[in-house]
Amino acid sequence: MDSELLNKVTWKIPNALALIGSASGEEWNGMTASWVTQLSMEPVLIGVGVDNKAITHRLISDGGSFSVNLWPSDDTRVFVKFSKPAEQENGSLNGRPVHRGMTGAPIFDESLAWLECEVRQSIDLGTHTLFIGEVVDAGVNDDEPRAAAMSDTRMKYGGVKRGGH
Repeated sequence: MDSELLNKVTWKIPNALALIGSASGEEWNGMTASWVTQLSMEPVLIGVGVDNKAITHRLISDGGSFSVNLWPSDDTRVFVKFSKPAEQENGSLNGRPVHRGMTGAPIFDESLAWLECEVRQSIDLGTHTLFIGEVVDAGVNDDEPRAAAMSDTRMKYGGVKRGGH
């Protein structure tokens, strides 16, 4: 299989963009993610694919929860800042205000909408782990804008491993 062709095709799969909030004790992180999807209606389950080497992977594994924070499609610059480990300071991650959700996971105050999930299962799938979380809380801060998608940016993620991934 030609790697370039495989990347080209997989990058065409429509993906939402979200900030994943994670915490273990007092250590918090926010991470840009494009592998996010609903998996079940009863109970409502959300799946997130997280790189096994990411800080977020360790925090979700240890903390047992995560948040999915959706952002408006016209404000995608936030995702670039969260492609590396976040700096936590005075109730913020990378300067974006957050608060602790009921599970302990950070929730971004400026998000369009958010879901807070308790991990019910995790599946090691090679380079990434699929964390399956049951929604235990949710909120909408602004019902008007469309949530961001990978296609709203020049970012690419998926396919086969490249330098840096």
